[in-house]
Amino acid sequence: MNWKSEILAAQHRISGYAQVTPVMTSKIPGYPIELKLEQMQHTGSFKARGAFNTLISSDVPEAGVVAASGGNHGAAAAYAAQALGYPAKIFVPELAGPSKIALIKQTGADLSVVSGEYANALTAAQAHEQATGAMQIHAYDAPATVAGQGTCFAEWDAQGLEADTVLVAVGGGGLIAGALAWFDGARKVVAVEPETSCALNAALKAGEPVDVSVSGIAANALGARRIGQICFDLAQGMSSVLVIDEAIAEAQQMLWKAHRILVEPAGAAALAALTSGAYQPEPGERVAVLICGGNIAPDPLAG
Repeated sequence: MNWKSEILAAQHRISGYAQVTPVMTSKIPGYPIELKLEQMQHTGSFKARGAFNTLISSDVPEAGVVAASGGNHGAAAAYAAQALGYPAKIFVPELAGPSKIALIKQTGADLSVVSGEYANALTAAQAHEQATGAMQIHAYDAPATVAGQGTCFAEWDAQGLEADTVLVAVGGGGLIAGALAWFDGARKVVAVEPETSCALNAALKAGEPVDVSVSGIAANALGARRIGQICFDLAQGMSSVLVIDEAIAEAQQMLWKAHRILVEPAGAAALAALTSGAYQPEPGERVAVLICGGNIAPDPLAG
């Protein structure tokens, strides 16, 4: 697959639907880094890119769309479906939390909350797909999803990205697959995962995707039990680091104190690799961090 052409086609497709998110320079780790603020995307995460690309490039059946999500993908899929006039059925696990569940409800989608973790929601979504003929929008392991997420990095390049190295948080792998597909070795891409939700790191060590247990403060966004095959195929030989929950929470606080940027734990995970020392740049290495999500729970401004 020619990923660059797929990503450029996706960028053209979703223009006018997805937000162009801002970039900035920060000195939070003690040295300058570039940030892209993708938590300012529709529904508070990068996920809207893949959802819009999937829907616009597909023949959506009368039954509409169905998605399983830890929260952010469900909100994005529901938002994109509403914007394009399609019915949406969304399944989320209980661990999605009240803030993300409320966000999905606001779109008007038909929402079902299932017990357990993301894998349980995916099973329910697949059953709904079989029963109704609805189109599944996969959260991360589908070419249209990956190409849509890749538009984030094509956009960043056009905004003047200078970094040698880009740090990206990983759940199921759709976002970092988009980064790897777009940069294609032109920039170093570093995967950052919580120690307690590390499907990509485990897969790279095992030589194949494997099931992992999922827990921790970022589990409702980075809590995929198994890395996507597309991501795994693109990720061979890449750098992968792990961070602890305390480091993620500290990075959240640093973003707020330094810039008044409020993000969910997943949104601060990649930054935590720098602030905790889990990833230490070489002298002169220029570094960038993708801030991926802002749906903090509980919603600090909820009435």
